[in-house]
Amino acid sequence: MGRELTKIVFKPSPESSEDYIVIVNPAEYKRWKEGGTRATVLSIPLTEVVDSFQVLWSNQGAQGLLGTPSNQQLDNVFGTHKDVDVITQILKKGKEESGKGIRSGEGVANLAKGSFAIDTKGKQSTSGIP
Repeated sequence: MGRELTKIVFKPSPESSEDYIVIVNPAEYKRWKEGGTRATVLSIPLTEVVDSFQVLWSNQGAQGLLGTPSNQQLDNVFGTHKDVDVITQILKKGKEESGKGIRSGEGVANLAKGSFAIDTKGKQSTSGIP
Protein backbone atom coordinates (compact mmCIF):
# COMPACT_ATOMS: atom_id res chain seq x y z
CA MET A 1 0.00 0.00 0.00
CA GLY A 2 1.28 3.48 -0.85
CA ARG A 3 1.80 6.42 1.43
CA GLU A 4 -0.66 9.29 1.90
CA LEU A 5 0.03 12.42 -0.10
CA THR A 6 -1.22 16.01 0.09
CA LYS A 7 -1.59 18.64 -2.58
CA ILE A 8 -0.34 22.22 -2.33
CA VAL A 9 -2.55 24.57 -4.35
CA PHE A 10 -1.39 28.01 -5.51
CA LYS A 11 -3.92 30.46 -6.96
CA PRO A 12 -2.21 33.43 -8.71
CA SER A 13 -5.03 35.84 -7.77
CA PRO A 14 -8.39 35.61 -5.98
CA GLU A 15 -10.25 36.27 -9.26
CA SER A 16 -8.31 33.61 -11.17
CA SER A 17 -9.84 30.24 -11.95
CA GLU A 18 -6.36 28.81 -12.54
CA ASP A 19 -4.70 26.63 -9.91
CA TYR A 20 -1.14 25.34 -9.87
CA ILE A 21 -0.70 22.18 -7.84
CA VAL A 22 2.21 20.17 -6.46
CA ILE A 23 1.78 16.79 -4.76
CA VAL A 24 3.81 16.46 -1.54
CA ASN A 25 4.57 14.12 1.35
CA PRO A 26 2.62 15.85 4.19
CA ALA A 27 5.08 15.08 7.00
CA GLU A 28 8.14 16.29 5.08
CA TYR A 29 6.25 19.34 3.77
CA LYS A 30 5.32 20.31 7.34
CA ARG A 31 8.97 20.00 8.42
CA TRP A 32 10.06 22.04 5.39
CA LYS A 33 7.40 24.73 5.90
CA GLU A 34 8.03 25.08 9.66
CA GLY A 35 11.79 25.11 9.14
CA GLY A 36 11.79 28.87 9.66
CA THR A 37 15.33 29.83 8.74
CA ARG A 38 16.64 29.62 5.22
CA ALA A 39 19.39 27.22 6.32
CA THR A 40 16.85 24.79 7.81
CA VAL A 41 14.62 24.92 4.73
CA LEU A 42 17.63 24.28 2.50
CA SER A 43 18.72 21.35 4.68
CA ILE A 44 15.57 19.39 3.75
CA PRO A 45 15.93 18.34 0.10
CA LEU A 46 12.94 19.02 -2.15
CA THR A 47 13.19 15.42 -3.32
CA GLU A 48 11.93 14.36 0.13
CA VAL A 49 9.15 16.96 0.17
CA VAL A 50 7.58 16.58 -3.29
CA ASP A 51 6.26 13.34 -4.73
CA SER A 52 7.56 14.33 -8.18
CA PHE A 53 8.93 17.45 -9.82
CA GLN A 54 5.75 17.91 -11.80
CA VAL A 55 3.61 21.03 -11.60
CA LEU A 56 -0.05 20.35 -12.35
CA TRP A 57 -2.50 22.96 -13.64
CA SER A 58 -6.25 23.35 -13.79
CA ASN A 59 -8.48 26.16 -14.99
CA GLN A 60 -11.46 24.62 -13.17
CA GLY A 61 -10.08 25.03 -9.65
CA ALA A 62 -8.25 22.28 -7.79
CA GLN A 63 -10.92 19.72 -8.72
CA GLY A 64 -11.31 17.89 -11.98
CA LEU A 65 -8.82 16.93 -14.62
CA LEU A 66 -5.34 18.29 -14.11
CA GLY A 67 -2.88 18.93 -16.89
CA THR A 68 0.66 20.22 -17.22
CA PRO A 69 1.11 23.97 -17.73
CA SER A 70 3.16 25.29 -20.62
CA ASN A 71 6.52 26.99 -20.05
CA GLN A 72 4.90 30.27 -21.13
CA GLN A 73 2.18 29.94 -18.46
CA LEU A 74 4.83 29.27 -15.80
CA ASP A 75 6.94 32.22 -17.00
CA ASN A 76 3.90 34.54 -16.88
CA VAL A 77 2.84 33.50 -13.37
CA PHE A 78 6.14 32.69 -11.63
CA GLY A 79 8.71 34.60 -13.69
CA THR A 80 10.49 31.35 -14.57
CA HIS A 81 9.75 27.89 -15.88
CA LYS A 82 12.55 26.09 -14.00
CA ASP A 83 10.79 23.31 -12.11
CA VAL A 84 12.74 23.76 -8.85
CA ASP A 85 12.04 27.52 -8.72
CA VAL A 86 8.34 27.14 -9.61
CA ILE A 87 7.81 24.30 -7.09
CA THR A 88 9.57 26.29 -4.34
CA GLN A 89 7.26 29.27 -4.98
CA ILE A 90 4.17 27.03 -4.92
CA LEU A 91 5.31 25.41 -1.66
CA LYS A 92 5.93 28.81 -0.04
CA LYS A 93 2.81 30.64 -1.29
CA GLY A 94 0.31 27.80 -1.76
CA LYS A 95 -2.29 26.36 0.58
CA GLU A 96 -2.28 22.77 1.77
CA GLU A 97 -5.32 20.69 0.83
CA SER A 98 -5.94 17.18 2.00
CA GLY A 99 -5.30 14.55 -0.60
CA LYS A 100 -6.98 11.59 1.09
CA GLY A 101 -7.72 10.06 -2.31
CA ILE A 102 -4.14 10.46 -3.49
CA ARG A 103 -1.63 7.71 -2.78
CA SER A 104 1.83 7.00 -4.04
CA GLY A 105 2.85 3.59 -5.26
CA GLU A 106 -0.54 2.68 -6.70
CA GLY A 107 -1.58 3.09 -10.29
CA VAL A 108 -2.45 1.59 -13.60
CA ALA A 109 -0.36 -1.45 -14.46
CA ASN A 110 -0.56 -0.76 -18.21
CA LEU A 111 0.77 2.78 -18.63
CA ALA A 112 0.11 2.65 -22.37
CA LYS A 113 -3.60 3.01 -21.59
CA GLY A 114 -5.28 6.26 -20.63
CA SER A 115 -4.57 9.94 -21.04
CA PHE A 116 -2.31 10.33 -17.97
CA ALA A 117 -4.67 13.04 -16.70
CA ILE A 118 -5.15 13.02 -12.95
CA ASP A 119 -8.79 13.02 -11.83
CA THR A 120 -9.13 14.41 -8.29
CA LYS A 121 -12.93 14.26 -8.22
CA GLY A 122 -12.77 10.78 -6.72
CA LYS A 123 -14.15 8.80 -9.63
CA GLN A 124 -13.11 5.17 -9.77
CA SER A 125 -11.78 5.40 -13.34
CA THR A 126 -8.18 4.22 -13.57
CA SER A 127 -7.69 5.42 -17.14
CA GLY A 128 -7.91 9.13 -16.30
CA ILE A 129 -10.81 9.55 -18.73
CA PRO A 130 -14.12 10.47 -17.04
